[in-house]
Amino acid sequence: MPVLRLPEPFDFELSTERFRAFGPDLANLWVDGALHRVVGRREVRIVPARGGVRAEPLDAETRPVVRKLLGAEFDLDAFYAWARRDAILRELTKELAGFRPPLAPDPFETLVTSITAQQVSLHAAFAIRNRLIERFGRRAGQAYSFPTAQRLRGAEPDELVALGFSRRKAEYVVGLADDPPPFDELAGLPDPEVKAALVARRGLGEWTADWFLARHLARPRAWPAGDLALVKAVAAFYPEAGDVRAFGERFEPFQNLTAHYLLTGLRLARP
Repeated sequence: MPVLRLPEPFDFELSTERFRAFGPDLANLWVDGALHRVVGRREVRIVPARGGVRAEPLDAETRPVVRKLLGAEFDLDAFYAWARRDAILRELTKELAGFRPPLAPDPFETLVTSITAQQVSLHAAFAIRNRLIERFGRRAGQAYSFPTAQRLRGAEPDELVALGFSRRKAEYVVGLADDPPPFDELAGLPDPEVKAALVARRGLGEWTADWFLARHLARPRAWPAGDLALVKAVAAFYPEAGDVRAFGERFEPFQNLTAHYLLTGLRLARP
């Protein structure tokens, strides 16, 4: 199985923890110490290796997906050097050394997943997401591909309601499939313009736009201040924080990595 080199530091167990934290994810499936993801029509199996991961198959189509999935875009060295100035982050970067926040390779999947997670627990959101994947995705090996906009375009909102979506969320997802944003154009825009383009669409608010910037585009200053879990994490580590969005300025220019380290640090600290 070919080795894909990833930037050091890199810890495979920590970087894939999110795929196990909230129950199985059929599109990013953890089985017997390996991560499975469908790329195109093929399932890629990813396991740890010295200096990176072993991925099979590994080629021009699968390599960028695996790299993104494992957070290779983040500059951890620069973040760790900067974090030494903050007592909380100095300890978190030691405890979570090599943690690369996983990124969502597909922009449509990122938005649908965010809609699914609006105002419900992540455990509930993953369960609903899995039912959507099983109904409209395609199985390849053990994992499923996430449903494409084309696959969802002909869906009726009632079909999604039957999977656990609220009526409103079902309409948002079908509307997004009928008219997806111009994702290639969005990728080239500055953060404020990406957010403005997304929140102009029905069902996509600031919370969804912030997570799109953070988890798909890997923008360093993305700070999902409206996320309840992040609010709790900031309060736990920085009781003096006050307004979370304003407090994010403290972490300039590493708001995105800070958010992920706070969230993961709090989750793993719980008994």
